[in-house]
Amino acid sequence: MFTGSIVALLTPMDNQGKICKKSLKKLINYHVMNGTSAIVALGTTGESVTLKNTERNDLILLILEIADGRIPIIVGTGSPSTAESIVYTQGLENLGVSACLSVTPYYNCPTQEGLYQHFKKISENTDLPQILYNIPLRTGIDLLPETIQRLGDLRNIIGIKEATGNLSRVTQIKKLVNKDFMLLSGDDATALDFMKLGGHGVISVTANIAAREVAKICFLAKHGNFFKAYALNQQLIDLHHALFIEPNPIPIKWVAKRLGLIETDLLRLPMTPLTNISCLFLEKILNRAQLILMKGDVCSYE
Repeated sequence: MFTGSIVALLTPMDNQGKICKKSLKKLINYHVMNGTSAIVALGTTGESVTLKNTERNDLILLILEIADGRIPIIVGTGSPSTAESIVYTQGLENLGVSACLSVTPYYNCPTQEGLYQHFKKISENTDLPQILYNIPLRTGIDLLPETIQRLGDLRNIIGIKEATGNLSRVTQIKKLVNKDFMLLSGDDATALDFMKLGGHGVISVTANIAAREVAKICFLAKHGNFFKAYALNQQLIDLHHALFIEPNPIPIKWVAKRLGLIETDLLRLPMTPLTNISCLFLEKILNRAQLILMKGDVCSYE
């Protein structure tokens, strides 16, 4: 269902710290026009943990309204509380959302059996397709391949965003799950290698500002043209790394504003603005990646 370049969409704010509809419209049009396969809203990059519940709901309705069926919308619904995750997920039913991205419960660090029961309970309480999200660096817990195998047998758990950066996981998981189970990279720097090993795509931070390029890399990989895919990816490799010079989404918001895709790079505490030294570094990387001048007129996405 979901392959190729899937953007982990940032959440644009205006100067008053509210969700910026104008910038959101520009971002979504940018992705529709440049080959992005789907949008993930309310993920890490979307600052979901600093949005109020009412803002989360408003944001999803706004994204669905702007997208207007032109691109699938996946929504982050993960929580350390199973009951809360179920409430989030059920609240999306009948809205037109295509799937949910459910991160492993963070902070409370359950056992593998606890992880299985958590996702199983969510699965039993919704008909929406569920994509697992494994990112131990952020959550403090690792969803192991054997647990993924068990979860993959459940009716509406359709894939995983695997963000460990450990490429050996691709082969391990592929051996254990059915052929329709989607393997999506959550790490831009290793995503192409991930796809070469049998992955189906990437949920990308870089795609926020290089949508066409990331989509083309995924297209080339899907069709086995890895020579051209690696050549194009090499132009972005420093950018993949540089976008994590400070915690995500600090750098990506700064770059998106620098390129004119959003009006401000405002973040919510405890996230703070990009430091001056990082600004200078990212400016050099952008020049090297030839992204200072966007391909196409940014105004055309409004």
